Amino acid sequence: MQPFTAFDGALLIDKPAGPTSHDIVDVVRHEFGIKKVGHCGTLDPNATGLLILVLGKATKLSEKLMSTDKVYEGAMKLGVTTNTYDADGEVKLTRPIPDLSLIDLRETAQTFVGDQMQLPPMVSAVKKDGVPLYKLARKGIEVERKERFMHVYRFAISAYEDSMAYFDVACTKGAYVRTLAYDLGEKIGCGAHLSSLRRTASGTFNIADACPFEELVKLSTPELADRVIPILKLAGLSA
Repeated sequence: MQPFTAFDGALLIDKPAGPTSHDIVDVVRHEFGIKKVGHCGTLDPNATGLLILVLGKATKLSEKLMSTDKVYEGAMKLGVTTNTYDADGEVKLTRPIPDLSLIDLRETAQTFVGDQMQLPPMVSAVKKDGVPLYKLARKGIEVERKERFMHVYRFAISAYEDSMAYFDVACTKGAYVRTLAYDLGEKIGCGAHLSSLRRTASGTFNIADACPFEELVKLSTPELADRVIPILKLAGLSA
């Protein structure tokens, strides 16, 4: 068995808004000449925060690392629904916002805590007959989707002003926060969409330990190696 190298492990990256998760993978692969690079949990292009990259032999641990719980913070805009459930989509409907207090919003959000079945949005990577839903959505095709089990540990509204509700949520793998925003808006009766999203934790990994992507691309190869979490440590965390 070949010994592990300094590039068999994981990188914690603070992803900026704009590039896709796959874009980040491509840059690291080509800039540093690492043949095998993958990521653990897609972030939408305009979402920011913790993106875990697995390098070399650590790519075999990606499924285990992806299966962990996630924590996010973000904002949702009430009164406006979009076809993607987030700010990237086209506006479908605008409705008046009822007279709401922060307490009202917190009580409504609390009803989403616990086990539930969630319907994935059409603009998602979930596949239908082998085709990602977002590819069908781009063609204007909407298909029947299967609800998926998920659990919300916490859905806390921290502030509410000028139709914007700010929140943090802790949930299981595979939960769509923009669907939570959409569902909360429907429950209130005025609709809502996700305005911004930032992943702050995934399993035992935290955004505080991540390297901003803009700084990562400026590192030398030895400096990058210093930031890699060794595969043996990862194996212990994912056991």
